[in-house]
Amino acid sequence: MQVTYTSKLPDTLLKELESVATKLKTSKKDVIETALNHYFEEIKKAEYIASFKKAKGEPEIIELAEDGLEDYLKMIEE
Repeated sequence: MQVTYTSKLPDTLLKELESVATKLKTSKKDVIETALNHYFEEIKKAEYIASFKKAKGEPEIIELAEDGLEDYLKMIEE
């Protein structure tokens, strides 16, 4: 499903969008869609990293990681 969305952009950003779309021989919509997908992926990565940093040093997480490492070492020895 597609939804039409209308928004205002600063002139400088709109000019850059038009320039990139022209250079890539694609539509402004495609540039925006690609940029948003990339941006959302970066947010997910940042959240993932933050969750690991938050878990850092927690005894339960360390034990889980150590157990996983033992299993991994067993697998590569076989």
